[in-house]
Amino acid sequence: MHVYGEPAGALVTDQWSDRNSLFHRALADDGYLIACFDNRGTPAPKGRAWRKSIYGSVGVLSSQEQTEAVRELIRQRPYVDAKRVGVWGWSGGGTNTLNLMFRSPDVYRVGVAVAPVPDQKLYDTIYQERYMGLPDQNPEGYRTGSAINFAEGLRGKLLIVHGSGDDNVHFQGTERLVNRLIELNKPFDFMEYPNRTHAISEGKGTSLHIYSLITRYFEEHLPAGAE
Repeated sequence: MHVYGEPAGALVTDQWSDRNSLFHRALADDGYLIACFDNRGTPAPKGRAWRKSIYGSVGVLSSQEQTEAVRELIRQRPYVDAKRVGVWGWSGGGTNTLNLMFRSPDVYRVGVAVAPVPDQKLYDTIYQERYMGLPDQNPEGYRTGSAINFAEGLRGKLLIVHGSGDDNVHFQGTERLVNRLIELNKPFDFMEYPNRTHAISEGKGTSLHIYSLITRYFEEHLPAGAE
């Protein structure tokens, strides 16, 4: 599963390809099934109610509906192995990857979260407060929407990736999550790209390295084909 799920963007669009198309085609050639869904709140042409539905609770509805969509996919397509579901995403998709791994550990076996926002209180106001309101006026929304508060649910294999020079999703959020997982004695994997921005593309070989890393993680922990 490739996930985004936040109000800033949509993955299911009427176009042939996007920035991850070649990567996903390579994974498909490797034997993986690739799918994605847009939950309510994403900028799909679905009307006002669709867009407004997540106001004040970003992260809650998306994690519920992404999981429900996977369960429905499994129900409709019996060749999908319910015991071998992986998920990955970048930025808001990394955030939702954490939410899915923590909140639905019975569904997702392996996850790769790139540049995530584990704690919404640490993200910039122009985005977070636009969709969540002020933290002091919506403390429960910020709590229930932040993946870090559900880290005790982790059971699968998780890789967290972040650039230490991230100019969008600041590195301190991931550091806070790392400390929380250590506190909970949860095994996980972590890759820091020194001084890379949110794109994690600066420096010779960086883009090839990160996509190779994601591929390797799935190949190791969720190999393609039937068990």
